[in-house]
Amino acid sequence: MTLPLSVLLRRACRALPLLALAGLASTALASTALAGAPSAKRPPAKTAAVMSDDSPDVVIYGQREDVVQFGRALAAANQLDPEWVLAQLAQARFQPRVTQLVMPPPAGTPKNWAAYRARFVEPQRIGAGLRWWQDNAEALTRAEARYGVPPEIVTAIVGVETFYGRVTGNFKVIDALATLSFDFPTGRSDRSAFYRDELGAFLRWCAAEKRDPQSVLGSFAGAIGLPQFMPSSILKYAVDFDGDGRIDLNTHGDDVVGSVAHYLAEFGWQRGLVPTVAVTPPADVREKALMLVNDINPSLSASQMREHGAILPADATDALGPLALVELQNGGEAPSYVAGTRNFYVITRYNWSAYYAMAVVDLARALRSGHTDSVAAPAVPAASAAP
Repeated sequence: MTLPLSVLLRRACRALPLLALAGLASTALASTALAGAPSAKRPPAKTAAVMSDDSPDVVIYGQREDVVQFGRALAAANQLDPEWVLAQLAQARFQPRVTQLVMPPPAGTPKNWAAYRARFVEPQRIGAGLRWWQDNAEALTRAEARYGVPPEIVTAIVGVETFYGRVTGNFKVIDALATLSFDFPTGRSDRSAFYRDELGAFLRWCAAEKRDPQSVLGSFAGAIGLPQFMPSSILKYAVDFDGDGRIDLNTHGDDVVGSVAHYLAEFGWQRGLVPTVAVTPPADVREKALMLVNDINPSLSASQMREHGAILPADATDALGPLALVELQNGGEAPSYVAGTRNFYVITRYNWSAYYAMAVVDLARALRSGHTDSVAAPAVPAASAAP
């Protein structure tokens, strides 16, 4: 990880031995006396405390020319007060922990669907999800009527993202986004341009809603609220679903429900379409490899999958639309497979991971099974359940 110059200089200063620091202080005092300072006895100089390398490094972004230029351009392009924009950026601070968390796992780390699933489809999260569903039943029903997204899918996404608000992130969003915009770590593909766009969107959102940018907390990547929307997604897809003239993704369940459903609808959610269908992949290695070429992008009809040697339930017809053979690794064990429909692909637009989407689908299925409210969407057909 490449650290800002100011951080490197500060750490170099920390490394000076205490005796050297004391010597510097003595030299300064002697120079003052020779210059004619009063000869009265002075109290002994205090030795400066040596800061730990684990303490936060302070980078004042407002003093960097590249940040100032960014702020001026942002203000001009979006009719924002330039003094306000620069004042907000001047208060942003570099966060070393953010640069650590944004890094990918070490090369060679095996994926394990069974372990991943166990984190999200478990009794506590299911119980919390059923309570959240009950608390927001009216909004979930309205959202399904308007956008076609079933209550269990919306509820499952909020559960996977933040455990229904228990884990929304405690980073100052402006700090996280400034760090990733102007000091993105080396060692992975550079996404600083993406985060600069998100930083701009964040300041635009705060200005529009008259929010204090210094008080908004979120994830290390700058995601906000129960649904963990990035700032640009808030501007594009978040909705005022309770009609109070304000979008609140932290405490207003209606806004959370409406925004998640609207997001999925905008990416092509199809009303009434199951997200997955059970599948046994072809026994022929070459046929299976051909089916996996397009990854999670659905491209084969049910008939075509059967022609390749895949086994699908009898009720899986071409009416489902295109399907994708999705492979989920299980560490050293045999992989799991599922056929993903267009709606499965839509869930991956929320988080570009088949493992994430499958966790949402399985949690949604568990929530639907445990839900006793008479007002809800039709259950996922048993023949379409994931293996």
